[in-house]
Amino acid sequence: MRLSLPLIFVLVIGLSLRAETATISFQLHAQAGPLENAVASLMPLDFAPPPAADDGQTKVAQENKEYEPYVTAIRADTTVRFPNHDSVQHHIYSISKAKRFEKPLYASGASETVFFDHTGVVTLGCNIHDWMVAYIVVLPTPWFVKTGPDGTAALQGMPPGRYRLEVWHPRLAKPLSKEITLAAGSNPGETLDFKLKPDRRIRRAPSGTSGGY
Repeated sequence: MRLSLPLIFVLVIGLSLRAETATISFQLHAQAGPLENAVASLMPLDFAPPPAADDGQTKVAQENKEYEPYVTAIRADTTVRFPNHDSVQHHIYSISKAKRFEKPLYASGASETVFFDHTGVVTLGCNIHDWMVAYIVVLPTPWFVKTGPDGTAALQGMPPGRYRLEVWHPRLAKPLSKEITLAAGSNPGETLDFKLKPDRRIRRAPSGTSGGY
C-alpha cells in the first residue's frame, strides 16, 4: 500500500541589518517544489506602522478569462483597479467579510475600481466564468511580500524591534503567526513545516468545449 505524503512547505528566514534597518529573506518550499503565491508580512509590536500611501497603481486584470495575478497583497486603505483585457464581458464579485462588492457586466476595455479599507482575505469570483478565482490579502502593515515561482522573496527597510510574522497561502488551513525579533547583526535562520490543503479549484474546460466560454 502506498502512503500519501502530506504537502509541506519550508520557510527559511535570513536576516541582516544595515544603517539601522533590517532586511529579511524568505525561501518557501512545498514537497513538490518551491511554493509560489505565499504572502509573508511583518506587523511591528513596539511601534505603530507608518500611514498608508495609496498610489492607485494596484491592479487585478481579467486576461484570458482568468484573474491576473492570482494572489495580490495590499495595505489597507488601497484602491485596486480591475481592467477587463478580454474580448468578453466579466461580472466580478466578492462575498468575503473583509470586502463585499459586485461589479456587474462590464465590457472589454472597461475598468472598475474598489477601495479596500478593512484587513483580511478577499476571494474574487466571476458570475460568468465559475473557474475564475483570485485572492486579495489586505494587511495592516506596509512590510509584506509575495513569493515568486522560485519560492523566494525579501523585505527590507524595517526598523529593528519585535514583529509578528504572518504567512498566508490559499492552501494553508490557517496562516502561520509567530513573534520574531529583528536585532542588530545576523540572526539564525528558521525552518518551519506546514501541511497544505488539497487544491480544490474548479478546473477550466479546454477552449472550444462547453464551459470554456
